[in-house]
This record gives sequence, structure tokens and C-alpha cells, in this order.
Amino acid sequence: MSLQIALRKKASALTALVTAAAVALTPFSAAHAQAKGPPVLRDTETEQLLREYTRPILRAAGLEKQNIQMVILNDSSFNAFVADGRRIFVNWGAILQSETPNQIIGVLAHETGHLAGGHLSKLREQLAAAQTQMIIAMLLGAGAIAAGSTQRSSAGNNGLANAGAAAIAAPQEVIRRTLLSYQRQQEENADRAGVKFLTATQQSPKGMYETFKRFTSESLFAARGADPYLQSHPMPAERVAALQEFASSSPYWNKKDDPALQLRHDMVRAKISAFMERPETVYRRYPQTNDSLPARYARAISTYLHGDLRSALTQIDALIQVQPNNPYFYEVRGQALLESGKPAEAIPALRKAVALSNNSPLIEMLLGQALVGTDNKAYTDDAVRILRAAVAREPEAALGYTQLAMAYGRKGEYAEADLASAQAAYLRGDNKTARELATRAKTRFAVGTPGWVKADDIVAAKPPRN
Repeated sequence: MSLQIALRKKASALTALVTAAAVALTPFSAAHAQAKGPPVLRDTETEQLLREYTRPILRAAGLEKQNIQMVILNDSSFNAFVADGRRIFVNWGAILQSETPNQIIGVLAHETGHLAGGHLSKLREQLAAAQTQMIIAMLLGAGAIAAGSTQRSSAGNNGLANAGAAAIAAPQEVIRRTLLSYQRQQEENADRAGVKFLTATQQSPKGMYETFKRFTSESLFAARGADPYLQSHPMPAERVAALQEFASSSPYWNKKDDPALQLRHDMVRAKISAFMERPETVYRRYPQTNDSLPARYARAISTYLHGDLRSALTQIDALIQVQPNNPYFYEVRGQALLESGKPAEAIPALRKAVALSNNSPLIEMLLGQALVGTDNKAYTDDAVRILRAAVAREPEAALGYTQLAMAYGRKGEYAEADLASAQAAYLRGDNKTARELATRAKTRFAVGTPGWVKADDIVAAKPPRN
């Protein structure tokens, strides 16, 4: 489910390409996409839920201390994958389409199986070995082609040249099939590991099975007539049958999700729909006749996003009356006001959201943005304090540094403002601007001070890794 191999067939391309695969079988409040790398979405409520989903799984896998990060991608398709040993990527479409917590938890358990099995590093070893074999095959074949070409010019015989071409093509096909077979085995191993982790945490593997079965039905026609030895994943029907056999033996097969967790899951799905889908789609999913909390949440967000602030605030305030300690209702209220050009009015709601969310750094950045946006110098010191705390815990969020630069500029602390602007530019992938600002910051800091050292690091740094 998480890795797919694409091997170029032509002899001129000797490398094996590993890409994040579609699941065979990433809205938000404070949603700020990265300028470089995959399009990442940020949202405290969604990230917190995913962390709670993965924490027991990672503990069962022995990966609890590895600081595995959950990353939401701006993609509507159902997909989740691992592309390195430190992050699990999940499309927002996968969350939205998962009707129960158990379904997305099953997918995350499978991806954890890849991490626990070291499949990425093992696959890289296989690819390196395959590349060496392909290079040798090409060199041998090229030699035969050259010899055949010489003979043909003297005797009109192209047999050796044809043999050389075959010597290039045949080993590549064998190697490709071997690699695909190896990857299919990895996928099967990840399935089994995922079920093991779910059982160890007393969770049902039925959600994983349901997800794979669903995608089997959708892909069955496309897979009809396909060569099973040219597939990077096990053939769908075979895979689901094998998964059902060992998953259904779990003592927790019929265990249901806790209703409170189901509600939180539905609230996140409603939020994703409201932020990421067209309003007509949102209202089809959550019509006015649906008076559930998730439906009201979706409609309130969609209402503010599409310009009716007064109605949106009325709807959000009604949600707050139902759950007065829900930090994300206050966050949405503050964000609606902030994005409607009312930063001063947004501050009370965002302060409440920060307090109820245990000082979420993403919400702190929104609060800092509101404080800076008021143009009230009385808020400047407070903005600097809050934003410094936020970027200390979320050092890869460009928004925090951008707002911090504005706050420092308002205070006349231009060295710090240049440094924060340089950090923001660096995180956006604008390395030229980052170096220019960091170079100017160095002239304003005393040599050897912490600010000077940070600026010097940016001047000398390579682009950030995403």
C-alpha cells in the first residue's frame, strides 16, 4: 500500500524509481501549505486525532520513541504511505472517506508495519543491487552490439547485434519482476504486522479489511487480465482473502469504536469537508435536515468561508453552547473574524482556544497574527512572547516567523526582524531571499551572539528537507 516501483524499460534509464503509491487496495484552521515538497495541510484538531490513533500502534511496534510524525497531504484521493523512516503521510481524502476510526486506524497500522519491518531501507538495498545488475547487463549487451555492428559492416551479419540488444532487455525484465515480487511480499508482511499491532492494542482489524475489500471492488475490473507477476501489490482478491483469513481470527474482530471517538472522527471529517470541498458538496453531505453536531460544524465553517460572517458566527456560537470547552469551536470563531478583517474581535476567541488546547502552537500563531494585525502597539510584546513560544515548538511553520518578524519590526528590533524574515523565507524554500536577509541580520547582531549564529547558519544552509 505504501510503496510502488516504476522501472524504466529502456536501456538508457538504469535507475529504479520508488514513488509513494496509491493505496491499492493531506483545512483547515491554520492550514498552511509548504511552498516546497508535498502540499502539506496543518490543523491542530486533525493532527491531534491522528496522533491518538497512531500512538498505541507505534508503542506496540516498538517505535514509540522514534518521534514518527503524521503529515496530512492536500490530496482528495484515498492514500497513505511512508516515504522515509520518520513520517506517515495521509491524504485528507483518506480521512474523509474513512467512515469509522477503525478504518483509518487499520490503514495507519499497515503503514506502521512498513516502518517496523524496515521495508524502505531493505527496498533501497534491493534497488541498489538491481541497478548494479542492470548496469552490468547493459555493458555486456552494449559490447555485443558494438561487436555485431563491426561484423555487420564487414560481413553484413547483424546476429551478434541482435543478441546484444536481447542481452540488455532480458535481464532488465527479470530484475523488474524480481523487485515487484519482493515488494508484494513486503505488502503482505505489512498487512500481517498491522493486524498484529491492532490485536496487541485490543483493536479490531475489521476496519483494515473493510478498506481493502472496498478498494478490491473498485479495482477488480481494472485488474482483470493483469499479469500478477507485474504488479507491485498482491492481486486485490488474493490479498483481501489472505487478510480476511488471519484478521478474522482476532479476538477483537467484532469490537466497535467508542462512540465518543466516533464523534470526534465525524467532527474531523466534517471539518475537512467544509474546508476542502465545494459548498454544494458540503451541503449535499450535510443538508439542513441533518441536525447532528458534525453537520452543524461543517455548515458553520462553509458559511464563513463563503462570505456570510454574521450567520457563521451565530452557528459557531450555537456550537459553543453545546460544547463550551471545545477549543476548536473557538479557533474557528477566531479564524472567521481574523480572515474577515476583524483581528481585534478575533483575539478573545483565539485566547480561549489557546488555553483550552493546552497552548497549541498552530493556534498560538493565529493569535499572534491577530495581535499583530490590530496595529495596536500595546499588543506587540504579547505577540512576540506568544509567537516565540509557538515557533519554538513548531520550528518548521513559516507563518509564525512571518508574524514574529512583523512584531519585531514594530518594536524597532530590526536585527531580530531580519532574522525571523530569513527563517520564514528559508522555510518557504526561497533560499535567495533567506540568505540576503540573514546576511543583513548578521551585520546588525554582535558577532558570536545567538542571533548572529542563527543568521550565519541560514547563510550557509542547504535547502530544508521536506
